[in-house]
Amino acid sequence: MSDFRVDLDEITFNLRHVADLEGLAALDGFEHVESDTVDQLLAEAARFAEEVIAPLNRVGDTEGSRRLDDGSVATPTGFKEAYRSYVEAGWGAVSMDPDYGGGGFPHLVGLATEEMFTTACMSWSLCPLLTQGAINLLGAHGTGEQKALYLPQMASGVWTGTMNLTEPQAGSDLGAVATRAVPQPDGSYRLFGTKIFITYGEHDLADNIVHLVLARTPGAPPGTRGISCFLVPKHLPTADGSTGARNDVHCVSIEHKLGIHASPTCVMSYGDGEGAVGFLVGDENGGMRAMFTMMNHARLSVGLEGVAIAERSYQQALAYAHERRQGRAPGAPATESSAIIDHPDVRRMLLDMRSTTSAMRGLAYRNAEAIDRSSHGADADERQEGSERAALLTPLTKAWATDLGCELASVGLQVHGGMGFIEETGSAQHYRDARIAPIYEGTNGIQSADLVGRKLSMRGGAAVRDHLDGVRETAAALDGTAGLKSVRQHLEAAADATGEASEWLLAAEPFDRLAGADAYLKMLATTTGGAALADGALAADRLEAPELAADRTVLARFFAANRLSAVPGLLAAVTEPADDLVAAKQRILAV
Repeated sequence: MSDFRVDLDEITFNLRHVADLEGLAALDGFEHVESDTVDQLLAEAARFAEEVIAPLNRVGDTEGSRRLDDGSVATPTGFKEAYRSYVEAGWGAVSMDPDYGGGGFPHLVGLATEEMFTTACMSWSLCPLLTQGAINLLGAHGTGEQKALYLPQMASGVWTGTMNLTEPQAGSDLGAVATRAVPQPDGSYRLFGTKIFITYGEHDLADNIVHLVLARTPGAPPGTRGISCFLVPKHLPTADGSTGARNDVHCVSIEHKLGIHASPTCVMSYGDGEGAVGFLVGDENGGMRAMFTMMNHARLSVGLEGVAIAERSYQQALAYAHERRQGRAPGAPATESSAIIDHPDVRRMLLDMRSTTSAMRGLAYRNAEAIDRSSHGADADERQEGSERAALLTPLTKAWATDLGCELASVGLQVHGGMGFIEETGSAQHYRDARIAPIYEGTNGIQSADLVGRKLSMRGGAAVRDHLDGVRETAAALDGTAGLKSVRQHLEAAADATGEASEWLLAAEPFDRLAGADAYLKMLATTTGGAALADGALAADRLEAPELAADRTVLARFFAANRLSAVPGLLAAVTEPADDLVAAKQRILAV
């Protein structure tokens, strides 16, 4: 297993030349975001990821988390110590509100540090990820008292947060949530019910866990219109913020899973006794709106998990390809075997991993930049534009990057050959860990349905048209730049095909739209990722750094030939499958 190293050059290039960190630093609230400060922060985050978190990845997979007889959960060796160091260094507060102890950096900068920590050990990183999402929810929907009591402790990482949506009968269909919230005379509620698949629902990393729980009040309307959000702490805090009495919420079991073994996936019981004390967050029956504040943050972060797994898999496959010698590559001396990286097909796999991961990263970072502009834009128009762009890019990042995370982890395993199938090399762990990301925080099918159902129709389709016009502007700018003619051709063809698919979907019936949604998301995301690589190549050319420009040109050109070129062929998968899906149910898919 190779040592993990943060690719700081790649990360900082994407921050500054694919996303626009300098532009964000000019906005109100980000005046302190100076270039040298960001460089120092990223360098220290890289050191922390490499030296403190990365060594946990293997031991976390082999040991896993364990539920003890008293209902507590023990995380693997080293997890507590690493988390304590994380809290002491203030890493969880990088992009949090300064009013609650945060650093006030753009979400884009926080995402870059998050990528490092997730790449180092995905299982460990899930606890801080959910805490940050819970902070966003409370910041947007909590009362002043709730914010004052909980946010400083959560921003510091002293307390952690969870998201409790799923129940045995309520997976993607949250309208079936049955957990009850009974109002009390003092304004609190008592909760009764069971939640499943709760990431870090119980653990030994922090003194308190703040659960955000979907439940129903008496007489609530049916379906999602009758769901409210409640704050249910593991320990009820005292007025001064210290940890108080144990609440009636317990982990009754943890799941045995394909991957992310170190992350405890809990079955949580609320109200085995008198009921778990909870506090309404936001409006009664407004739980879905509140929870989606957290979900949208989590969806970008889960998309980043696809980037992280692909990066970790690539680094390991690259190291193995340099070390492993087999056969004789074309043109190699007959007297010795060649490193497998000298074989064209192995090199093809590695360059596919490298270029595609960079495209995924560019998409994710631009998504984060849009979120920052939605909250800190110079005027209402810029904030609205940022909000619209973030809404469009989030399902692309979540679904496309996690699907590709699985695919590229498989490619990385393939580079290892038979040794990739053996657990001791570590490649199999990446493959196993990657598989959850297309499932949780809204399956990728839900992301594509959201894209064609809500996001495509924004401003009557004008949001997507404007986005594709931006892609075409990038393609036109490639004229005259050495080595990028083929990128322009593929990028224009992809944008035109995606535009045609968009217009067809806007006019289609609901079943037909949903039948083509998965292929459409791939078209739009691949085109967007290709544009990010092309913009990176243009930026590198402007920097007058010949080696950097040559490398970014190779990445953009290879991605264009191998990924963008396939986009027009997906048009038929958008427009043609509906009739066959209807016909197949009658006999082919009959039980």
